[in-house]
Amino acid sequence: MSHPVTQHGLFEIPPVNNEPMRNYEAKSADRAGLQAAVDAMMAKGTFEVPCIINGREVRTGRKSKQVNPSDHAKALCEYHEADEALIGEAIKGALEAKTAWEHMPWNDRAAIFLKAADLLAGKYRYEVMAATMLGQGKNVWQAEIDAAAEACDFLRFGIKYAEQLYSIQPPKNSPNVWNRVEYRPLEGFVLAVSPFNFTAIGLNIPCAPAMVGNVVVWKPSPMATYSNYLVYKILEEAGLPAGVIQFCPGPPEPIVATAINHREFASLHFTGSTFVFRNLWKQISNNLDKYRGYPRIVGETGGKNFHLVHKSANVESAVHQTIRAAFEYQGQKCSALSRLYVPKSMWNAKGGFKELLQKHVGEISLGPVNEFQHFMGPVIARHSYDKIMGLIDAGKKAGGQIITGGVGDDSKGFFVQPTVIETTDPGSVTMVNEIFGPVLTVYAYDDDKFEETCHLIDSTTEYSLTGAIFSTDRAALIKASNLLRNASGMMYYNDKCTGAVVGQQPFGGARASGTNDRAGSMALLLRFTSARTIKESFVDIGHYSYPSNHD
Repeated sequence: MSHPVTQHGLFEIPPVNNEPMRNYEAKSADRAGLQAAVDAMMAKGTFEVPCIINGREVRTGRKSKQVNPSDHAKALCEYHEADEALIGEAIKGALEAKTAWEHMPWNDRAAIFLKAADLLAGKYRYEVMAATMLGQGKNVWQAEIDAAAEACDFLRFGIKYAEQLYSIQPPKNSPNVWNRVEYRPLEGFVLAVSPFNFTAIGLNIPCAPAMVGNVVVWKPSPMATYSNYLVYKILEEAGLPAGVIQFCPGPPEPIVATAINHREFASLHFTGSTFVFRNLWKQISNNLDKYRGYPRIVGETGGKNFHLVHKSANVESAVHQTIRAAFEYQGQKCSALSRLYVPKSMWNAKGGFKELLQKHVGEISLGPVNEFQHFMGPVIARHSYDKIMGLIDAGKKAGGQIITGGVGDDSKGFFVQPTVIETTDPGSVTMVNEIFGPVLTVYAYDDDKFEETCHLIDSTTEYSLTGAIFSTDRAALIKASNLLRNASGMMYYNDKCTGAVVGQQPFGGARASGTNDRAGSMALLLRFTSARTIKESFVDIGHYSYPSNHD
């Protein structure tokens, strides 16, 4: 069956800008709208979420719950779990949808994602934010910058970057020749495995490959199922054809194993733990003889991110940036601050870094996210709570001094107080191990060992995701930045190590932090394409030989 492409024009997408972020001030229309959405969602009780295969809702009867981490006795949703047979059906359906999708004119594919962004920014903004708050434990601001602003930015800038990618063409043509490059989607299907901590990443993991013509089997995180389901329904309303993205919640083992054992497996797009990603890479490599081609493996994983404070730094600003980086969203960002290095004189001075940090961390409000005033909410789940509390105890046993926090309360929700540990051992357990919780460990270094401290930061962990240097001395910034060139994929000067914005700071890291393919950039989309060069000659040659062949 042929699928002719009809495109009678060279189209440019509308201008793209970052989605404006709203503040939800008391008595504002935005506050009232969001409050109503949260209240309605809480009053509704438990939502039912099906699998969606080939545009059809599938209720398998095998159910799991996504609990509200602020009130773990309550489930936000019950979702039907996919199994091996259903994933097989999803793969088959995606491959059947592939030809029509990749042959759809580029402008029509683009329009679907641009419309989804507008639906999310307006009609469904409060609902998706409410689901992110109640299901993933985000306060109002964290939900706004994620589920509203960043999600829209991924869609709009993703389309802009795809447009730019397609426009990259050979700069030269010989006489009577036209050279061109087409950026084909990968042969087969993409397996998308997304995390709990960002609704926007849950959206981008399947959508980035789909924008450039791929079909996708999407396994959302069990702890973000409801917000991800709402996102899928928005894509559906925007016109995404059935089968292009298959929504497959459920346990990771059967879903992932079925996908990566399939001959048509073409790519893994993953955000999650380093341990899981490494295991998946090993399984994929063991299957190479099965596949049609070499799968593209794209992953963003863990971090053990740092702030390095120079003696010239503005102390008060560095303290406030440190608090935001370490404790926003309870430290559950792969970019969250976990290690802090401060000169001893600055740390111990009266009214210095330590005193200010203790004072302001002690003022942080912690509570359920439906109470909008709180700066911090719960950590995501029981296993996360237990891990964080266990690492706090390990830090104390290793000689660390708790200078604030260090306690938790899991009686109703999974609440961990913002915790600061001071250590004299820069290689202690909480300086090395990823925690993914609201725990910051501080090492006060000798004032005259700034350069040595840079080497220490670079060699302490296996990760290389985000880092920040605080200094008003340009020479010190340059020196530290050069020494720490490979210690992070994201470097910030006099700014916190979290909060990358699509279209402004392409996100990624190397070493054990991932493949550094830069979410929110054209580089990421390139990974999901396979180029084909076309050379067309307009004039026939008269003979096979060349002038140099003749006397």
